[in-house]
Amino acid sequence: MINPVLPYKTPISVLVVIHTPTLDILLLERALHPGYWQSVTGSLEAGETPAEAALREVAEETGLLVPAQQLRDWRQSREFEIFPEWRRRYAPGVTRNTEHLFSLQIPTRQRIRLAPAEHRDSCWLPPTEAAARCFSPSNRDAILQIAKLPADSC
Repeated sequence: MINPVLPYKTPISVLVVIHTPTLDILLLERALHPGYWQSVTGSLEAGETPAEAALREVAEETGLLVPAQQLRDWRQSREFEIFPEWRRRYAPGVTRNTEHLFSLQIPTRQRIRLAPAEHRDSCWLPPTEAAARCFSPSNRDAILQIAKLPADSC
């Protein structure tokens, strides 16, 4: 029998940009890397679809429980090089990750319940400020892409 617990992270992940109708963007500060701000992210678990992973990560990292239909799948993925400090979490030789983009519009800024092992702080910022604060180029690009659309299409 195959062990259902994978010893390494899957190099397929989700990025979920959470925002309000007025485009206040939620960012989370990584617990182990102070100053590294990001949107909700996470790797797929065994048997999980990107949409399922996105909903799970939103719940785990923010405490927000939302119906699947509230999540927008942009049907876009980006491949990027995994930062060297995180490669030990992946199988030997894995250096690239494919990230699937989602967004989640919520009615107003919400109080966030952080997962202390993952994040130490949160903030809501306008898109330009949020993009500038992100350490990840793919996260920055996603925020700027979402901010370009009319509010009713988010």
